[in-house]
Amino acid sequence: MNKKKIFNDPVYGFISIPYGILFDLIEHPYFQRLRRIKQVGLTHYVYPGALHTRFHHALGAMHLMQQAISVLRSKKIDISKPEARAVCIAILLHDIGHGPFSHALEHTLVNAHHEDLSVLFMQELNEQFSGKLDLAIEIFEDRYHKGFLHQLVSGQLDMDRLDYLNRDSFFTGVHEGVIGYDRIIKMLSVKDGTLVVEQKGIYSIEKFLIARRLMYWQVYLHKTSLAAEQMLIRCLKRAKYLATQGVELDVPTALRTFLYTDYTSEDFQNNRRALLDNFALLDDHDIISAFKAWINHSDFILSFLSKSLIDRRLFRVHLNNEPFASDHLEMLRHKVVQTYPVSEADAEYLIFAGQETNSAYSTSKKEIQILFKDGHTEPMSNISEHGIPTGIITKHYLCYPKNIH
Repeated sequence: MNKKKIFNDPVYGFISIPYGILFDLIEHPYFQRLRRIKQVGLTHYVYPGALHTRFHHALGAMHLMQQAISVLRSKKIDISKPEARAVCIAILLHDIGHGPFSHALEHTLVNAHHEDLSVLFMQELNEQFSGKLDLAIEIFEDRYHKGFLHQLVSGQLDMDRLDYLNRDSFFTGVHEGVIGYDRIIKMLSVKDGTLVVEQKGIYSIEKFLIARRLMYWQVYLHKTSLAAEQMLIRCLKRAKYLATQGVELDVPTALRTFLYTDYTSEDFQNNRRALLDNFALLDDHDIISAFKAWINHSDFILSFLSKSLIDRRLFRVHLNNEPFASDHLEMLRHKVVQTYPVSEADAEYLIFAGQETNSAYSTSKKEIQILFKDGHTEPMSNISEHGIPTGIITKHYLCYPKNIH
């Protein structure tokens, strides 16, 4: 049976799947679930075209990995066939542990990080595929002696970031995120076991870092999508609170499992197959179906938040460089209690403040290394002519219903 398949991707054109195991993993129900997980959560409430999925992203990142392997091999970097296959598997499965709406509900439905769940999915798949993922897991967990392979999967210049910036820019229509991914990949090399970028690629890297910073504030942390995701989180938290009080909720079976029981990473490790099978049935559609059912629930907060999300009646959002004054928050909280049938304690579901942080580039992590013609390398932060913002930018937000003045 010929398992070399071709996908027509709107971003890169035709993507080929060169290895039998890769195609088999894509066909697996665990991976097919990613078709039902949106890549950028509720961002389509701001950019209507942002309906692409983790499935699209995983295939795109794997495609870029294939290109990177080809470039590195052309520069006499030793990458064996098993290593090439393994690093493609690692990037293909790097997001397989994401829950509904990607990052939005992390630690809300399940008290576990998506990367921990990705590893557990890989381990389970490894058993099902008779150990064929051993090397991929080593690379993913950075235990393999060729560290540059892990850097291609997870680093400050990995195939994950190259794809999601390019793809998210494409589907949102935000052109500030467009990067020269093909030139960056062609400039990749390896020096002393570390992934490096040739000197000619400095400006492409600068543009990549600037694009990442702009995409974060213009797309990923856009204030409207931020409000929608915070409302989503509080709606699920309210549902989970009611579930702990024994209130019966109309929910899809896949969601019920995680709504009425608190599971941690340790629970997944101890009961891996059963919990992963249940988690693999959970996707965006379950959450939306639940919200539609909860619109008429007797609990006002659950009903109000569900209807607001379904009808896109999103909260007002204020952003500030400093935390909001406590007396201002108290005044708004008092107005919420006067306007809606909620207690002081429950007002936190309808008025909430918090903060979001972003750093375009970190000097505390393994830096992007630039390879000069004389053979020496330097970190990107030392050589940029235009200066790279390396500090953490913090923005404080305040959200509440729009009819509160």
